[in-house]
Amino acid sequence: MPKLKTKRAAAKRFKLTGTGKIKRKSSHHRHKLTGKPSKRKRNLRTWSLVSPSDEKRVRQMLNLG
Repeated sequence: MPKLKTKRAAAKRFKLTGTGKIKRKSSHHRHKLTGKPSKRKRNLRTWSLVSPSDEKRVRQMLNLG
């Protein structure tokens, strides 16, 4: 059986933490930033964890089992 290929789009968007959880970038931080408060934009810079309901699908895209 051949090796499984990783979905490259998913590999660019998600990263693993040291404990094996999956983190992702926050959305709404690309354009229309003038109408958003500085506090909101600052909080959108940080990474957040993938929700448990989506984690199974992301793991399949990354071939993590």
